[in-house]
Amino acid sequence: EWGMSEKLGPLAFGKKEEAIFLGREFAQHQDYSERTAAEIDHEVRDIVTRNYERARDLLKNHLTELHALAEALLERETLTTDEINQVIRGEKLAPVKPSVPLGGRRVTKAPSAPGKEGVTIAPHVPAHPSKA
Repeated sequence: EWGMSEKLGPLAFGKKEEAIFLGREFAQHQDYSERTAAEIDHEVRDIVTRNYERARDLLKNHLTELHALAEALLERETLTTDEINQVIRGEKLAPVKPSVPLGGRRVTKAPSAPGKEGVTIAPHVPAHPSKA
């Protein structure tokens, strides 16, 4: 709708009109020439292509950090901003602290990496607690 490219300038193209029919909220009315429509299509394609390439290059140039973040997320599921910055700098994260869910059982999460054994720390809870 908005032509915010250097070539087309800061202009609005098309007018939105409310439509009641077929569940559509808005219909687009073309109030510009086919040539302008072609220029809009070209500009949109150029913007999308340029930014796709930029995103691909950023990911390719930071592949090591991307993989390190993926591994950290697989191990922890969530990361704080500080932890993300640590991973990007190549620093090791502090070990995961055990969580204590209801019932007092302490459980630590097993790592997802193959070949590594996880540790579960839980107090013994009898299957049938004795009556007092």
